[in-house]
Amino acid sequence: MESKRIDKVLVVGAGLMGSGIAQVCAQAGLGVTVCDVSPAALERASKTIAWSAGKLVEKGTVKGPLEAIMARLSFAAELDGAAAGQADLCVEAVFEQRALKREVFAALDRLSAPGALIASNTSALSITELAAATSRPERVLGLHFFSPVPMMEAVEVVRGMATSDETFAAGAAFVEAIGKAPIKVQRDVPGFLINRINLPSNLEAMRLVEAGVGTVEDIDRGMRLATGRRMGPFETGDMVGLDVTHAALCALYEETRDARWYPPLILRRKVCAGQLGRKAGVGWYRYDKDGNRVGPT
Repeated sequence: MESKRIDKVLVVGAGLMGSGIAQVCAQAGLGVTVCDVSPAALERASKTIAWSAGKLVEKGTVKGPLEAIMARLSFAAELDGAAAGQADLCVEAVFEQRALKREVFAALDRLSAPGALIASNTSALSITELAAATSRPERVLGLHFFSPVPMMEAVEVVRGMATSDETFAAGAAFVEAIGKAPIKVQRDVPGFLINRINLPSNLEAMRLVEAGVGTVEDIDRGMRLATGRRMGPFETGDMVGLDVTHAALCALYEETRDARWYPPLILRRKVCAGQLGRKAGVGWYRYDKDGNRVGPT
């Protein structure tokens, strides 16, 4: 069966992930609407996309001009039929909170065209559970992008229990169409594939810092030099947001009741203290007003 063609995309959530998803879609020639209840978040997303896409155009890695990319983007402060009705694919990219995501899914189901696909960028929550908030679970899938979206090539395409073969194929084709590599997740398990492999090492890194065995800087340096990673676990954690990591781990723990996923005390305390990473000026490292790292916390 021929997979559904996707020309217009709605992204709900204008944060780091949502703006990145919108950017790569616009760069690939798709029409994109970004929706967020916060006008400030929409303004920030527009500026971030323009800056990031502009750098890629300058380097010649993305076909310009920048004006053409930005012209494919529109921004909406309200999720309504005008925003959702024309989309072939709706991508939810709000905070990793089950109730909030289910609320967004129910709204997308009500407002989008009957044939539209609905996807979640969740890193840990069940696609099957999110799909249950809609009347079209066969058209729901996971599209888990990695941060920073414009730079990371992999996207997990996740099949829920009710996801149809056509929807799964359309998700993989969409990922390829925007220049990414689809990583197919055939079963809806907590954490999918990459996080099930990656998060245990990140948790161990936090526990080693907590126990005083090593420093944040030495662990990051060692992981870069010994494993070939472009960024260490703490550098990555600050970019993603410690609150986002905490929420993902909590979701995994709630789903499995497996103690290995429970957030370490050092992470829980940092989140309580508002040390959420680069966006807060302090996380595992400290940052200046321009987001440049100035030293360890």
